[in-house]
Amino acid sequence: MIGENYIELLRENILFQDLEEEKYPEFLAAFQEEVWPKNTCNITKTPTLYKFYIIAQGRVKIYRVDPESAREFTLFLLSKNDVFDILCLLENCEHRVFYETLDEATLLSVPIKTMREWIVKFPQINKSLLPYMGRQIRILEEYTSNVVLADISSRLAKLILTHINKKSKKLELINDLSHDELANLIGSTRAVVNRHLQQFKKDGILKISRKKVEIKNLELLLKQAEKNHFPG
Repeated sequence: MIGENYIELLRENILFQDLEEEKYPEFLAAFQEEVWPKNTCNITKTPTLYKFYIIAQGRVKIYRVDPESAREFTLFLLSKNDVFDILCLLENCEHRVFYETLDEATLLSVPIKTMREWIVKFPQINKSLLPYMGRQIRILEEYTSNVVLADISSRLAKLILTHINKKSKKLELINDLSHDELANLIGSTRAVVNRHLQQFKKDGILKISRKKVEIKNLELLLKQAEKNHFPG
């Protein structure tokens, strides 16, 4: 049985937060702890067709790869308390995406069969699925709109704004990503992203160090996000 310290994780998770308090130890007993090393790509070793995951620590990206050009596009960047894979859970079919850890990640896994049984047995979980799915759909909608309608500079600015902590006003989750990873998040290339980041730095919008990006002028960043002039 995994540690009871994970009960708080279940309490905070959008799918399990409405359960009766006495149910948490019972649910936790069904989970197993898994540790995926940094930069581990999991597609066959731990297939989501058979397991459902909650992230306890670390970041996991979900991405697609063009087989001809080998270019990547990151669909989701998941972190603590995110879950995957909803499509496998609901459709009972393989989801042809890759999962890769950006840090050493600790995850809780439960047999997907068990998760389906819980959805039927506990209406609180079933009801909570819709808001989570709605949030993910909004993310994809924003990605699609930006790729079609916004130039690279605006896409990059919007990506940064999306990951600013509203309380601290600091950039989180993507502040230490490589330019390759940032490019994958907005459908661009490392060289183009690097050029725009350097321009943001020159314009006084960002402070960029070797492994960190910080917001220097939020007002200028907001103005940059509103520009949609092609080419990027």
